[in-house]
Amino acid sequence: MQKKEYLELYHQMVLIRRLEEKAAELYQDGKVGGFLHLYIGQEAVSTGIISARKPIDRVITAYRDHGVAINSGIPVKRVLAELEGKATGVSGGRGGSMHMADISLNYWGGHAIVGSHIPLAAGLALGDQYAGNPAVTIALFGDGATNIGYFHEGLNLSKVWNLPVLWVCENNEYGMGTSVPRASAVSDIRQKAIGYGMPNRAVDGMDVLAVRAAAEEMIEQIRAGSGPQFLEANTYRFRGHSMGDPERYRKQEEVRQWEEDDPIGNYQKKLISGRHATKADMDAIEKQVDDEIAEAIEFAENSPEPALDTLFDNVYVEE
Repeated sequence: MQKKEYLELYHQMVLIRRLEEKAAELYQDGKVGGFLHLYIGQEAVSTGIISARKPIDRVITAYRDHGVAINSGIPVKRVLAELEGKATGVSGGRGGSMHMADISLNYWGGHAIVGSHIPLAAGLALGDQYAGNPAVTIALFGDGATNIGYFHEGLNLSKVWNLPVLWVCENNEYGMGTSVPRASAVSDIRQKAIGYGMPNRAVDGMDVLAVRAAAEEMIEQIRAGSGPQFLEANTYRFRGHSMGDPERYRKQEEVRQWEEDDPIGNYQKKLISGRHATKADMDAIEKQVDDEIAEAIEFAENSPEPALDTLFDNVYVEE
């Protein structure tokens, strides 16, 4: 990797962190409606994974999707506008926090129903296989999704049909307010792929370089014809499941312990110790990010609401 690539990863993680912090403020100010699931603490996962893909590769994820959207190439101003329900948002102000998508970027969206996108990922990969496209579908989901039928149906068929899919479990230790051991007979989530004869591995989801390296290797193996593979990224969300979460199920000591393993702080240390970048380089990026967020907020605040006469747009397909 060149210095520019190292710094781009830093930029993406800091941009996501600042966006989510601002989104929390806007929610408390009543400017963001509906649910809001923050990605704070998990930035290294989608940043590492998506940095390893090619433009032809598809990305699909669950409802904690803001960071995935940004890493897939959606401008932060369109993400913020969508959060505020504005017409300039990536989904025209109709999707909100959990439904951001832009198929022109091969980002097939966030999906609010737990695990519902897993069969869709298998379908995307089946379409590419049928058409002879050398694309890999990257499907991200949480640990809670691995206990439901969609997960097992998707993994089973992907292996039966040898589909080009990288299944990525973002294991943040909790499905809503339930810890993994309380809900899953297998705490080591990647073991669930063994039942389908699927190559699998785990990676430190707080280390963006480790995530990127694992993703690069697995994506290329899948592209070469290995069939589906499964990656478990062990991570942690520093905030509640959503903004309305009172967090009575975990102790603050646990949260503080994980915060000491902050993916951004970890990456800062690696950049300096490996002489890939200087503190001044990172300060400059943080200033750039602050400016980007300020511009995005201004864009969202000055954007119009969706027009009333567009209320029924996109309800039916026109032939």
